[in-house]
Amino acid sequence: MPASGAGRTRGYEMIKRNLLVIGLAGLLGACGFQLRGTGDVQFALKELDVSARDTYGDTVREVKDVLENNGVKVFQGAAYKLYLASEKESQRSASYTSSARSVEYERTMTLNYEIRGAKNLLLLSNTLEVQNYYVQDSNNLIGNDQQAAQLRTEMRRDLVQQLTLRLQQITPAQLDELQQTAEAKAKAEADALEAARQREAAQPQQSPIELPAR
Repeated sequence: MPASGAGRTRGYEMIKRNLLVIGLAGLLGACGFQLRGTGDVQFALKELDVSARDTYGDTVREVKDVLENNGVKVFQGAAYKLYLASEKESQRSASYTSSARSVEYERTMTLNYEIRGAKNLLLLSNTLEVQNYYVQDSNNLIGNDQQAAQLRTEMRRDLVQQLTLRLQQITPAQLDELQQTAEAKAKAEADALEAARQREAAQPQQSPIELPAR
């Protein structure tokens, strides 16, 4: 049976909308725009040594996965090293309900990281932080534990995403320049210590005081 006028009109409108979506997606892709959660993450760094104080922690594992899944070779001995120095969690009560059975908590997670170069010289360091809130019900302890675990997972994912964005902005040329600056600083400090040692050695040694014999 031939389609009715209304049916043909709806069909034309749907085709127009689909073409518009396809065209918009192509335009955004050409501009380098990626929708959140889709597409590859581009890194100027192509290799990196990654380690952490908590060697087998979830955070360092997720960071390695993100890097390796986006073309960064992660291995010991790479020219530059990402070190997750510490990861901390804290929480405090933010508010109470009228019945005092439920408490709203503010949870904070922080991640301190460093990038080191040759001779283990520190090139840069920074701290990342995320905060979130959740309500704990004294009558639902199991549900509270599940909610806290889920929140911790989501906050850790946010930290990894923040770190990923920071690493995307770093280029090998920037790290090379920081390496040269760090080496010059280390040499200046070593020269200053050596000069101080030589001055001290050049000072005449005071003879011991001899007491007159009785």
